[in-house]
Amino acid sequence: MIKDYYFITKPGIIGGNAITAIAGFLLASRGDINWLILFATLAGLSLVVASGCVFNNYIDRDIDAIMERTKNRTMAQGRSSLRSALVYASVLGLTGLGILYFYTNFLAMAAALIGLFVYVVGYSLWLKRTSTISAIIGSVSGAMPPVVGYLAVTGNIDLGAVIIFFILAFWQMPHSYAIAIYRLRDYTNASIPVLPAEKGIYMTKVHMLIYVALFVMASLALSVFGYAGQLYFCAMILFGFAWFLLCVKGFFIKTTNNKKWAHSMYIFSIIIIAMFFLVVLVEALQI
Repeated sequence: MIKDYYFITKPGIIGGNAITAIAGFLLASRGDINWLILFATLAGLSLVVASGCVFNNYIDRDIDAIMERTKNRTMAQGRSSLRSALVYASVLGLTGLGILYFYTNFLAMAAALIGLFVYVVGYSLWLKRTSTISAIIGSVSGAMPPVVGYLAVTGNIDLGAVIIFFILAFWQMPHSYAIAIYRLRDYTNASIPVLPAEKGIYMTKVHMLIYVALFVMASLALSVFGYAGQLYFCAMILFGFAWFLLCVKGFFIKTTNNKKWAHSMYIFSIIIIAMFFLVVLVEALQI
């Protein structure tokens, strides 16, 4: 039972969002790190993200039971009651928002709330089953954690907060499209209208190339406007160009290799966001 309630929060997603939140926090701190506020930010945000994941599991329990990669989830298997899942999600969300409000500031809490609302209502309840636009809406909620981290330090929205939002929003698009391509059969079986199913894999690759280019430009903007240093600039040029070339490669492969290529794009998206975090960490701690 405890194990089910742990995994229903999608710990992997919580961890990924925590990493980007730390990056946002470190960028805003500029070397002057308040460790107590950082801990409170991570605790509050992680609980809010966990809340969104539980709500998502509740909403998607029917399609999760159809898809191969999700069929063993707690809600899909009926190992948790619907009422307890809703109570659990609500308690997690309210506790997390409370921590952010009392230990950071109103704007950080509001950004987390917006991310939660967009993910649960805009993405999970509304668009996921009806439109390919769901990927764009999902990218909004996915881009909120680093903004929460940033606002926890600054308490106000400036150009840095805007740039870091677009970095993660642009990153999430090719990341999610890559998943949609190599998991296309799952999405088709569950009647989820992902872009490769609705517009074809070629058009999906075009969209991915555009978003990778936008991600690279947004990433470099942090250095251009003085929010990051030369090490960051060089690292993001190198890894961003490598991701762009990998994306271009997708136009010259055999159709039978699309799934393998998409998986490579997905893996590299994880690598590049990890590198983003690592370089920000190195510059912030002056390692």
